Amino acid sequence: MINIDSDKCTRCGKCRTVCPTSIPIIEKGHMPRLRHPEACISCGHCVDVCPTGAFEHDAFPAKNIHTVNRDLLPSPESLMELIRSRRSNRTITAAPIPRHALDMILEAARYAPTAENSRQVHLHLVTDWKTLHDIEAATMGFFMRLARVMLFPPVKTILRPFMRKLYDEAPALLSMNEKFRQGQHPSICEATALLVISAPRGYDFGSQDCNLAYQNASLMAESLGVSQIYMGFVQTAMFMMGTRKAARILGIPHGHKAFAIMGLGMPAFRYGRYTDR
Repeated sequence: MINIDSDKCTRCGKCRTVCPTSIPIIEKGHMPRLRHPEACISCGHCVDVCPTGAFEHDAFPAKNIHTVNRDLLPSPESLMELIRSRRSNRTITAAPIPRHALDMILEAARYAPTAENSRQVHLHLVTDWKTLHDIEAATMGFFMRLARVMLFPPVKTILRPFMRKLYDEAPALLSMNEKFRQGQHPSICEATALLVISAPRGYDFGSQDCNLAYQNASLMAESLGVSQIYMGFVQTAMFMMGTRKAARILGIPHGHKAFAIMGLGMPAFRYGRYTDR
């Protein structure tokens, strides 16, 4: 249900300006009215922009509407300093990530925009050691099976001229596998938590929406002093394994695809400088 309280409405027209589906109609000298309210995508722009609280929407009860405290907003300079100083800090320790920090990282990811306000992004936080180990084992197992095929002499002779960069990385992969055999978790960089961001496999904007959520979470983690690392090895392995198997390993909903995976952990130290990029 959508309603405009005519006693509160000042006919400023802001709701009409911001509505992506042009539902509010405000004509000079007339009471405000709604056109095709069934087309509403529940983005909340109308509720948030109304200066008098005249816009009422059952998707946004009064208890869920908050006034922006602009005194808490970062300055452009402080935000830029955070962006410039953000690093993929791989000096992760065994120290646990505070629960309040994980909650704030998740909330930041939830507030990311999505195409047409579809809200099809799913956030799954992995913190238990066994699941982290299973993800590591699945990732390293996949790459070592691939390596055995690619390093088979006849195959190597044919493919190496066309995939030289991949073959040049083979020693690093073998080194990672040796670390894994020694009980380490090199592909997840010893992360103590993984944030798996997924969306339905057939959703057209899955990659875009999930990586917008990733960026929000990454900047929040940086502000909290938590290391955050894009899990490229895990992402590649899960992509090539197939959606169903990857969903089972990662613990995400059936039919979902992980478009972004973030490793999280408490670093041994923080970088004191940043270089121009």
